[in-house]
Amino acid sequence: MSDHERRVVAYHEIGHALVAAKQPNASPVHKITIVPRTSGALGYTMQVDEDEHFLMTREQALAKVVTLTGGRAAEELAFGSVTTGAANDIEQATRIARAMVSRYGMSEQFGMVALETVNNPYLGGDSSLACSPETSARVDAEVQGMIAAAHDRAVGILKENRELMDRLAAYLLEKETITGAEFMDILEKYDAEKQQ
Repeated sequence: MSDHERRVVAYHEIGHALVAAKQPNASPVHKITIVPRTSGALGYTMQVDEDEHFLMTREQALAKVVTLTGGRAAEELAFGSVTTGAANDIEQATRIARAMVSRYGMSEQFGMVALETVNNPYLGGDSSLACSPETSARVDAEVQGMIAAAHDRAVGILKENRELMDRLAAYLLEKETITGAEFMDILEKYDAEKQQ
């Protein structure tokens, strides 16, 4: 990777981590790295729940979508442009938002109505909408609105914490991999400095 690409990846990953850390319903950050993996990822932010969960609340699902948009939001703020690096994040955010609307009954517009059926849950779990084209268009609009609102929230969090984002990105660039404990330590020291 070029130096510029390393900086973009560092901001992208810090964007995820910082957005997660600043939301009450997000899972804690465990590790952040900009060391490319063989699976094609140029870096990653790993979040690990403190306890094992079998259910996810609407608030936790929304926090996850906001966190997934944090990488792209950081790129926009730091560089004024976007890259293809958010492709997997966009896919995951869309999948979660669509499931919230069409399968989990977490939709403000549709409430507790199943609009999607899962075919072959053990063979990849493809799903298909079981509704009219008009309803399908409304589902798409609600999913788009949910992701747009999540992205706006991520941008707001990062704008409020711009100096901290820059500091964390520089630290990640230098170290390449940091633990969740190191990340939280920097956050706490920064917050302490701001209070003085």
